[in-house]
Amino acid sequence: MNVVWFKRDLRVIDHRGLANGQVLPLYIFEPELWQEPDLSARHYRFLHESLCELDEALRGLGHALVIRVGDAVEVLQALKQEIPIQALWSHQETWNHWTYQRDLRVKKWALYHGIPWHEPVQNGVVRAKEKSSWFEEMNQPLAKPVPLGSSFVPLFSEGLPKPKFDEGQKGGRKAGLALLSDFLESRGEGYSYSLSSPVTAFRSCSRLSAHLAFGTVSIREVVQAAALKLQRAKQEGLKAWTRSMAAFLNRLRWHCHFIQKLERNPSLEYRCVHPDYQVLRPETTPHFEVFKEGKTGYPMIDACMRALAKTGYLNFRMRAMVMSFVSYHLWSDWKEPALYLARQFTDYEPGIHYSQVQMQSGTSGINALRIYNPIKQGLDQDPQGLFIRQWVPELEKMPQPFLHTPWQCPEHLQGYPLPVVEEESARKSAAKKLYDLRKTMAHRSQVHVILKSIKPHRKYQKRKKKNHQQLELPL
Repeated sequence: MNVVWFKRDLRVIDHRGLANGQVLPLYIFEPELWQEPDLSARHYRFLHESLCELDEALRGLGHALVIRVGDAVEVLQALKQEIPIQALWSHQETWNHWTYQRDLRVKKWALYHGIPWHEPVQNGVVRAKEKSSWFEEMNQPLAKPVPLGSSFVPLFSEGLPKPKFDEGQKGGRKAGLALLSDFLESRGEGYSYSLSSPVTAFRSCSRLSAHLAFGTVSIREVVQAAALKLQRAKQEGLKAWTRSMAAFLNRLRWHCHFIQKLERNPSLEYRCVHPDYQVLRPETTPHFEVFKEGKTGYPMIDACMRALAKTGYLNFRMRAMVMSFVSYHLWSDWKEPALYLARQFTDYEPGIHYSQVQMQSGTSGINALRIYNPIKQGLDQDPQGLFIRQWVPELEKMPQPFLHTPWQCPEHLQGYPLPVVEEESARKSAAKKLYDLRKTMAHRSQVHVILKSIKPHRKYQKRKKKNHQQLELPL
């Protein structure tokens, strides 16, 4: 019997392993994984809801989901004693360092026992190759499940504890498909000009990122649906939809582009891309706790951190801003903020997360420094203060002229803190330290090494404007 090991592909549609006839569907809950500092109860709740729906869908195909708890190698070895395993199937996974090490152990176990382990690609991220096959993968037809066989294997399945956390985005394929449908039918029309501001992004962005992270929907089916929408928008002369769907498809390509970076360089998760930054900043800052609590005295920062704690979501521009603030204004090393934000983001995807964290904190050494002014970002992205007043109720009655700089109000409202640092001096001090480091010969020499190592991916910059034309339409 083929064993299909579900990991972050919690669906039956477009799942390559389920096209093999009689299979045993297996999910291994690994307690040690869930003790890792980048995972949280928020992720577990999304997982639990998704597994419940997956089990329901699998029962419709002829076999309930078998859940076992423990170390993956030990679980597979025990299962081998119960049934003959012809082959092991699981989609190729690029997640955190712990799962990377676990997969190495599983690979060793499978080789020892002569069990083929098939790991089909599901998102265009490729292993042990320089060139991504994203367009080829996205053009593949969706894999359709077949009945799982008439014989129900009477294996015991362990129950999982119910989640205690009850805030944030709902998991499960039904919720993911509803988001996709709503986005392509109405919400996505203004995507291209609404994704930067938190006032509009919470609604106008697709909100599919968590479902892509857990695999309740496949990126292939999202790409194909968006490409079809783009084609129809062009035919009907719908300019807003055309711009938005082209932008959305570019973002989906970037999604895999950044995961590919972690696939090629797993140390992104715990080591600076450029070694000169490894000990540049202190590991802890006295202001980190107030940053997490949303009490820095900067309204836009505080509104974002509080919204994130409640909803598990921030749009891309605001993620960049808060990471920039903690890295530059608060002069904190990126690792602890990265872990905290990973636990907060329901859609935590390590490849995207750590690439962006290092870019926004300036530790890649090859990207332009992005030091966001939180006051300017507030004025640009929330000029009327709608987002700030929603998430920072202490400022609800603050006069509009002082909303983004409440410390300048002649009658400062009680209950809201003064800024933990002075914005301009903190920003300029950080910039000077970074630019001084970048001027050194040692820094420049290492930059050449880094650029040489990523050269194959730089071609992507020349391709990205044409990427949606490389999708075969109609899909």
